[in-house]
Amino acid sequence: MIRIVIAEDQRMLLGALGSLLDFEEDMEVVGKARNGEEVLDLVRQQKPDICIMDIEMPQKTGLEAAEELKEDPCKVIVLTTFARTGYFERARKANVNGYLLKDSPSEDLASSIRTIMDGRRVYAPELVDMAYDNENPLTEREEQVLKLIAEGKTTKEIANELYLTNGTVRNYVSIILDKLEVSNRIEAISRFKEQGWFK
Repeated sequence: MIRIVIAEDQRMLLGALGSLLDFEEDMEVVGKARNGEEVLDLVRQQKPDICIMDIEMPQKTGLEAAEELKEDPCKVIVLTTFARTGYFERARKANVNGYLLKDSPSEDLASSIRTIMDGRRVYAPELVDMAYDNENPLTEREEQVLKLIAEGKTTKEIANELYLTNGTVRNYVSIILDKLEVSNRIEAISRFKEQGWFK
């Protein structure tokens, strides 16, 4: 019997997922959590084989919870509406075993669970495509400049730190904005973060 814990902050969806998986002959839902803290407690108490979790949850996100479960024998599946490369990259770094989208057919979930129990990983195909299409467009130097901007440094401070002139830094900034297709420094930082490109 595959023992499962589900974490989802939308009550109706939590109930529906639980019922759906309980219908499977080889699966049993042993716990349901409504936030990231609760799910960690449940995993420690119930020691399930699989933990299915949403990303956007109160107290702790699914990704934060997944990072804490990295060393746990429990296998983690992220089930979310968000097909974002930044989230996907972070989930992969947290060593999750599956990343599925909520609009997938419901029978996909049970078959993915079985595949993961066989020791394989399952990622939504659209995410894999996005990850490959989504290369960081900045050079190493441009990335250095953006990191210093993210640290709140001024043009002058960046120039001093990288031994450049103020004019050169300004040129870098306009190239960065252009490559990231944004109109200001704040948008550049958040786009870079969202894509999971900050090392």
